[in-house]
Amino acid sequence: MKGASVPAVVGMPSPLFLWRFKAILFLLWGLCCCKIGWDSVMRMSADLRDLFLYEVFLYYNPLFLVALMIWLWGVNLWVFAQSSVNYVKVFDLAQTHLSHREIWRCATWLTLIVPTSMTAYLYLYSHGEVSLAASQPVFCCMLSF
Repeated sequence: MKGASVPAVVGMPSPLFLWRFKAILFLLWGLCCCKIGWDSVMRMSADLRDLFLYEVFLYYNPLFLVALMIWLWGVNLWVFAQSSVNYVKVFDLAQTHLSHREIWRCATWLTLIVPTSMTAYLYLYSHGEVSLAASQPVFCCMLSF
C-alpha cells in the first residue's frame, strides 16, 4: 500500500513529566512572589517598614495557619492510610469523606491564594494604592472560604 498514510500517534505526557512541570511552575511562582515582595518592602522607608510588616503579619498570619492546618490534616490522613488504620470506621465517617490527596489539593490552592494576595498587598501598598491594598486581605478571605 503505497498511498496509505500511517496515522500519527499522539501521546500524552507522562505523569512524571507533568509533576516536574508543576513543580517548576510552583517554584517560578514562589520566586516571583518573593522578588516582588522584597522589592516592595525595600522601597519603603525604614521607619514605615516595621509598622507595615506588622500589619502584614496581623492580616495574613491566620490565613497561613489555616493553610498549615489543612496540610497537616492531609498528612494525618496519609499516615492513617499508610499504617492501615481504618480511620473511616474509627471516626464513624461517611463513605464520601475526602482522601488525603483531595485535602492536599485544597491546601495547595489555599497555599497559592494567600501568598499571591500578600504579594499584591505588598506591591499595592508600597506603590501608594492604599485603598486597593486594604481590599486584598478581604478578597483573600472571600476566595479562601
